[in-house]
Amino acid sequence: MYLVSQPGPLSSAQIEAIELNSAISFPPGYLRFLKRFGAGTYRGWMNVYTPDNEVLRPFPEYELWEHDADSPITQEQIGECIAIGHTADGDFLAVHPQTKQLLWLPRHAERIESMAVQVQEPVNDETYAKSLDAIYRQVYGCGQREAAYYEPWTETRNHRFLRLLPGTNGLTLQGLSGMFREVFPPDLVVENEYTCLLFYQELGGYIRFNYAYGQEVAVIYEEDAAQAFVTMEQWLLSQGCIG
Repeated sequence: MYLVSQPGPLSSAQIEAIELNSAISFPPGYLRFLKRFGAGTYRGWMNVYTPDNEVLRPFPEYELWEHDADSPITQEQIGECIAIGHTADGDFLAVHPQTKQLLWLPRHAERIESMAVQVQEPVNDETYAKSLDAIYRQVYGCGQREAAYYEPWTETRNHRFLRLLPGTNGLTLQGLSGMFREVFPPDLVVENEYTCLLFYQELGGYIRFNYAYGQEVAVIYEEDAAQAFVTMEQWLLSQGCIG
């Protein structure tokens, strides 16, 4: 698993406090993952964080999901769930203290689902990442083809947004990304029909070419990587990008 920047691991004391205060059966490797990598975003998809017993507390009043005899929990029990992650689309991954179930609370579907995750021993630092991959397959019916990466959350992350206007130098965003990686060979490439991410350890971040909209280029970098950022930004500006 590629790390975008330096992780912010939880201390042993923080992990012990979670275990003592929660008395919950978490997914295999979840706490070990936090201890090694800290909170962050996995594969641009799932936000991983310490247990949150407040965020779902008001949800029973919203009546977002249907409930019947086959539902894993009742509507009232939604408020008892402990969130351990959510997606950019607003889906929650949570555990229920009494039923010990790992639950998927979808933002755009009508039923809560119980997630069954099989994990091979021994549990290691990346076991939870593999569990998230299994959950993705269960939810979407397919796996993710691109390389696995994790973006730890930091307070020193900066962003710079540029645009490549249509017709600039006859370039498309796909063409620009191809030129960029020739000049600045990346440490990792994640690319599909919608986006292209070029990762650089010297940035502690990545360059994102937004193919879906055809114009946006975003530079995500750590504040101590200013020299590398300026070099890459100046190249993009020289090719016709504007701020």
